[in-house]
Amino acid sequence: MKLSRRSLLHLSAGAVALPALSRRARAQTYPVRPIRLIIGYTPGGSADITARLTGQWLSERLGQSVIVESRPGGGTNIATEAVVRAPPDGYTLLLVAPANAINATLYDKLSFDFLRDIVPVAGIIRFPNVVDVNPSLPVKSIPELIAYAKTNPGKLNMASSGNGSTIHMSGELFKMMTGINMVHVPYRGGAPALTDLIAGQVHVMFDNLPTSAEHVRSGRLRGLAVTGTARSHVLPDLPTVADFLPGYEASAWYGLGAPRNTPAAVIDRLNDAVNAILADPTSQGRFAELGASLLPGSPADFGKLLADETEKWGKVVKFADAKPD
Repeated sequence: MKLSRRSLLHLSAGAVALPALSRRARAQTYPVRPIRLIIGYTPGGSADITARLTGQWLSERLGQSVIVESRPGGGTNIATEAVVRAPPDGYTLLLVAPANAINATLYDKLSFDFLRDIVPVAGIIRFPNVVDVNPSLPVKSIPELIAYAKTNPGKLNMASSGNGSTIHMSGELFKMMTGINMVHVPYRGGAPALTDLIAGQVHVMFDNLPTSAEHVRSGRLRGLAVTGTARSHVLPDLPTVADFLPGYEASAWYGLGAPRNTPAAVIDRLNDAVNAILADPTSQGRFAELGASLLPGSPADFGKLLADETEKWGKVVKFADAKPD
């Protein structure tokens, strides 16, 4: 059968429209079953709290349960690999964190390439660390800390929650930019490190703001500065490190990622839902209680953050010659 030119044009136009229609249909029907949100941390910390709050609000907006699944171990690599190997259908998501950016350089051999194998979905929140010292240390500001460390090279002990952690890397970035020497003392978690800092067994810690804030307010610790680009409403009297060390910035942040080849329409649906959550006053208030600022934006915006952080922390890992625990 010979087709007219007009018929051929109609068929061609229909063929071009089919993929777009398919994407729209997929977005309209997704999700039709529960979604798993996998995190690489134990319950109770800021990652777990962020995941559970986000999961609850996503459930309300998407009409399906979001089940938070904790898979700690391997510096979050176990959780990441589980998502990398999951079907790319939008039903398995990863809570992405700075550890993912750090691990790209920290680990010599990984079974995945994070920037290649995890697709950015949406940013959620970020919050700074706070530079804490034991009150017995005779320093009350960042310039005094730098001066003391230079006068007493190698005599300051810097605690962290483990090799390659954001707390560790925040301190190493500070060392790299100031040229001071502080001895890194890694712990198996932030809680025991904080306990020893309060007891005076170690001197300095670049701790997560949510866990340190109350200790600073009570006087058990002396806060010198926050590590973000602006003061925090949680500890408004503290300056930023960058006020004295221009260009310094170190933040913890969380967002969502999905396996590579997850349909673009599904990514967009999730991104729209997360941005709607971040625009809601209730969620804004809850995240503010954690001392966090919001990370709204497109998947491309979050992807740029991931690429920039991977490059930045890669340089710090090499400077510190850090090795995984």
